[in-house]
Amino acid sequence: MTEKPTLLRTDRLLLRPWRETDLAPWAAMNADPEVRQHLGGVMTRDQSDASVRRFQEEFAARGYGWWAVEVRESGAFVGFAGLDDVDEEMPFTGVEIGWRLDRSAWGHGYATEAALACLDFGFEQLGLDGILALTTVGNLRSQAVMRRIGMTRDPAEDFDDPTVPDGPLRANVVYRISRERRRRDAARQAGQARRGR
Repeated sequence: MTEKPTLLRTDRLLLRPWRETDLAPWAAMNADPEVRQHLGGVMTRDQSDASVRRFQEEFAARGYGWWAVEVRESGAFVGFAGLDDVDEEMPFTGVEIGWRLDRSAWGHGYATEAALACLDFGFEQLGLDGILALTTVGNLRSQAVMRRIGMTRDPAEDFDDPTVPDGPLRANVVYRISRERRRRDAARQAGQARRGR
């Protein structure tokens, strides 16, 4: 695919292709134990750089994947958000949504804002019928974002990640949202905005 990946713009954020200048702050994020708390340990600089090359290759091949997230006002790189095919080892198939932000970007609503843009891209541009999200049972911050973007959890889908050794990161939860649910939510939000709420 030779065309440039789609840019996603929100009120405060730009979801864009990765740049060389993103590598150092991305590596710093991946070396932060708090950022990596639910992801299985910190990454080396080589591992971090390799992940970006993989993101770029997958995006070029599919037309979607992990965007770099930038704050529009400052131009600061703050992490990633996007859509990815569920790993083959998982007990289900589909497209998952995800995000990872630098600690300096936590608590500003950026994850929610970026995730909503990714949902809309998945439903409107890719024509997906549903999108899912997974995280560890203990990752309450990410689960809160999942609920804020309209996703719901069915405890019957909870599973042990077969790619993770026994321990606190093995037990995972699954959240889902359908295209119809996102349409209803967006229409409700637009109506509230028109009424000044």
